[in-house]
Amino acid sequence: MNIAERYGPWALITGASEGTGAAFAHKLADQGVNLILVARREGPLAELAEQIRTKGVECTTASVDLSTPGAAEKVIAAAGDREVGLLIANAGADTVGSAFLDKAIESWNQLIQLNVLTTVSVVHHFARGMRDRKRGGIILVGSGACYGGLNGLSVYAGSKAFLLCFGEALWAELRHHSVDVLNLILGRTDTPAHRRSLELSGQPIPAGMATAEEVAETGLARLPHGPDYNWGHADDVAGFGPNSPAERRARIIAIEEMSRAYSGKRDNKQ
Repeated sequence: MNIAERYGPWALITGASEGTGAAFAHKLADQGVNLILVARREGPLAELAEQIRTKGVECTTASVDLSTPGAAEKVIAAAGDREVGLLIANAGADTVGSAFLDKAIESWNQLIQLNVLTTVSVVHHFARGMRDRKRGGIILVGSGACYGGLNGLSVYAGSKAFLLCFGEALWAELRHHSVDVLNLILGRTDTPAHRRSLELSGQPIPAGMATAEEVAETGLARLPHGPDYNWGHADDVAGFGPNSPAERRARIIAIEEMSRAYSGKRDNKQ
């Protein structure tokens, strides 16, 4: 698959300075896609941009704290009038690492802003252009925590569950406009952010984690086959979810067809 031909000349990646975000950036640059890289820390972001430019593509950066109100507007401004055909919402690790009642509500509001409010606003802006052009792709990098509440991950799991349903609904809506949407639902991935989260909660670093490079390569390959991909499992295998991506896809399509049939019957009665 030629990414630039299928989706467009520019990709925007949030959480781009390290881990899976940086891996996506390298993979896309290798395929000739220009990049808009967004992350909070300016130093690592600038260093990555220099590496990317050596591959012969254009690269611009924006240092934005996505957990703050107004962050989406800064991301949109950084893109300007560039044709963003691929959006990878990669930011959204558990930045708190605590039981719900052990932290002030402000910490949880920031996590909701990061994982939900900023993401929804950014997607809303760029998906409109994709819909109008009849091409584009959106990857929402999620977590297996989306499938159920976990002790110590209340707000994180809740926000990822929102993104799961949001991404599936987007896929249902935008597939009729030739726009691909994928919930890339990860298990344990060896990234700096995940290691920091484990250290915060006092957990050991497990063996056998996926690499950031594997995640980026697989995510781009699975994007045309949304709405969901459970890391390390075939399309018809539930894995760590309650049901498989194939089953969830079939359910979405079935409900859409039922709704269309109901609307047709209602219109005929009128």
